[in-house]
Amino acid sequence: MKKTDKILITGSDGMVGSHLVELLKKKGYHNLLTPKKEDLDLRDQLQVETYFRQNKKIYYVFHIAAKVGGIKANMNALAEFERDNLLMGINVLEQSRINNVKKLLFLGSSCIYPKKCKQPMKEEYLLSGPLEPTNEGYALAKISILKMCGFYNKQYGTNFIALMPCNMYGPRDHFETENSHVISALMTKFHDAKINNINQVCVWGSGKPEREFMYVEDGVKAMYHFMKKHDWDDLKSFINIGSGKSITIKDLALLIKDVVGFKGDIVFDKSMPDGMMKKEMDSSRANKLGWKTKVDLSTGLKKMYRWYKKNI
Repeated sequence: MKKTDKILITGSDGMVGSHLVELLKKKGYHNLLTPKKEDLDLRDQLQVETYFRQNKKIYYVFHIAAKVGGIKANMNALAEFERDNLLMGINVLEQSRINNVKKLLFLGSSCIYPKKCKQPMKEEYLLSGPLEPTNEGYALAKISILKMCGFYNKQYGTNFIALMPCNMYGPRDHFETENSHVISALMTKFHDAKINNINQVCVWGSGKPEREFMYVEDGVKAMYHFMKKHDWDDLKSFINIGSGKSITIKDLALLIKDVVGFKGDIVFDKSMPDGMMKKEMDSSRANKLGWKTKVDLSTGLKKMYRWYKKNI
């Protein structure tokens, strides 16, 4: 990528997208297209077609935009999560092909793996069993788009690559409890309980499931690394990116409780769903290709909470 190349970042106003924009600017890239969702509805084929036509010679695309949410949001809108994410991916990939984009990077999700997937999850375990029902719609959309990247490369000679991250967290995450992911939801709950002198916080599920987390700055550095240094011809598949370390929801809750300074009790609501019992990525391929995480979970949570107190 040349510093003058025109680069489109979808989802640039979200947590991951905004951090990627910051990283690219620090690296000296200044020809960045960062449309907000109110200006460009990626689900609308005509709008996406028009945008690419008006912004000629887009050389690189980071497709990050997605409809995301926690367990409750996914369960309540399975069709919407699948439909919206499929439409966005299809429209962006097709217009990237038509307009001869040099390279596209699609950011997926670890939810693509089966509910009872062998751990740690390797790239070859994709489609080896049934998906987790609570977010099946979202997962199916992500699987379809990552497979489509490979199909486009084979049929049209494009250079579309895909990264599958573990759960990312950090500043500018969603903090509404129903639409947020586990770390931001728990941080909000513990903080609110602390300032309102509430003596207990309820956490969904048994606390036994294990999840893997990656600080957002590590995630966007992976995206930059693979966009710069690795093409489809040498990857031949999507790539997992993660920390390689999982933690139980119970231990995560205790860690966030300590970071926030909440002194009360934690109660686990076992009537609520746990989701997959363990999700830990095998990121050995990414590591061999020159990328590794640097920020440990405790450090990342402290940085995130400092930002939360100033901004939320």
